Amino acid sequence: MNEPNVALTGVIWTCSFLLGSIPFGLLIAKLKNIDIRQEGSGNIGATNVARTLGRKAGILTLVGDCGKGYLACWLAAATLGTAWQIAVAGLLAFLGHVFSLFLKFKGGKGIATGLGIYLFLMPAAAGGGVLMFILLVALTGYVSVGSLAAAVTIPVLGWAFSAPSPYIAVAGVAAGLTFYKHKDNLVRLRAGTESKFLKK
Repeated sequence: MNEPNVALTGVIWTCSFLLGSIPFGLLIAKLKNIDIRQEGSGNIGATNVARTLGRKAGILTLVGDCGKGYLACWLAAATLGTAWQIAVAGLLAFLGHVFSLFLKFKGGKGIATGLGIYLFLMPAAAGGGVLMFILLVALTGYVSVGSLAAAVTIPVLGWAFSAPSPYIAVAGVAAGLTFYKHKDNLVRLRAGTESKFLKK
């Protein structure tokens, strides 16, 4: 790789992390003078925003978080091109959401941002992950269960569909981080105190 490409790669990767760091859920809630970190589960993601502010705000958060992951990969593909460079851009966007520069390196759980990344990198695997998420949430009522199942499903489907190995690796790393970020949910699931998203 020549020097200009090294510099360009650094710029794109930095932009990817900054894009991922944009806390859409927090910003949308602030428009209504609410700090979403002080409401519900305290998470800045679409689920907590929807529970606190309603479906429209939740959908806007989902679109924003998903879009920034997709955009980071698109920018890398348009300017850099190699699979590993694009994969790292996607991973940095994911890390930006989970460890946001604008929130003192705290952040969300990365589900929507990960979806945007996978929709660009491995759309078929992403589709399978979405189906798994919907099925598990419908069966259990727990968004956390659907999220964790999808996180595992996507790298497996990526491998099954012969996606480039850097893309599968990113999905695997993101899956591990997803389980780490859901550690409190796992404790509540085991204790039977996890909140259901779907009300019976």
